[in-house]
Amino acid sequence: MTPAGDSLDSQHLLSESAFAAKLCLPLIRSAQNADGGWGFQAGLQSRVEPTCWAILALRAHESTASSGEIPARGLEFLQKAQLANGSWPAAAEESSGSWVTVLACWVLAADAQAREAVAAGVKWICNDWPHDSATWRRWRARLFSHRNITEQNDSYRGWGWTPHTSSWVEPTSLALILLASTPGDLLPKGAARRRELARCMLYDRMCPGGGWNCGNPMVYGVAGEPLIVPTVWALLALRDEPKRPEFVMSLDWLERNIGNARGAASLALARIGMEAGGRKWPQGATTIAEMYSRNEFLQNIAVASWACLASCPRHEWLTGGVAEFC
Repeated sequence: MTPAGDSLDSQHLLSESAFAAKLCLPLIRSAQNADGGWGFQAGLQSRVEPTCWAILALRAHESTASSGEIPARGLEFLQKAQLANGSWPAAAEESSGSWVTVLACWVLAADAQAREAVAAGVKWICNDWPHDSATWRRWRARLFSHRNITEQNDSYRGWGWTPHTSSWVEPTSLALILLASTPGDLLPKGAARRRELARCMLYDRMCPGGGWNCGNPMVYGVAGEPLIVPTVWALLALRDEPKRPEFVMSLDWLERNIGNARGAASLALARIGMEAGGRKWPQGATTIAEMYSRNEFLQNIAVASWACLASCPRHEWLTGGVAEFC
């Protein structure tokens, strides 16, 4: 990248930051419910997922982790929503935990008063083993299936969207990001093994030529098509090995396919993934602000939060407050 390219990328980042400050952050602040949480859209019931993304976005644009009353009320909502077994449900009316436990622990880890809650949540996460890779399931698959149907190593195990189901790329990636930034004294016994199995699963599920889709890289002998969103989350989970061939190949795929992003969510996450991988935004590629001028996507709180996070020059939200990227 030439110095002129560096300057252009900096201008884009300033434009995205101004867009976040003018439109995204006011939307997020105004959409907070009376109980302290956020729904997926303004006025909808508070749920853990949009609440977590909103808090992360607000923190990223403030000077401290406990910046202001709005994030503090959101943290209170999260602490009250935790179930007795340490997990968090996707919605208030549900009585069992789900993948959003990862996000809740991720957000609360920056709160010194929530260490016990985080430790309980991380323990629940590490004890959530997907049943699709259980020994008896692998044995049954060897007897009744053919290798050209789906090629993957089921001895590797990640996480699913719901407990004890199947391993998927996105929840596995998010769990790995959490475990990498969780203080060692809050990790349960066996956490290192879970991380290694999950990392192996992600590499095993990579599509031929780089990138990831939501599930299998090969089905009935046909290569799966990578998608931007799961590719970015996998890259963020595996970013501690930036020179590994699979990482470089997938980052190359992302750079080539930014122009195929059709939604603000994909575009915002692509920006985060590129910066985390040390790549500059391609000249001529659409910016988030430009996409908004065409479709005014600002209704979904999670997407607005990702747009805010993409506009940050440093992605400290990925590492529990430790600056990692410039």
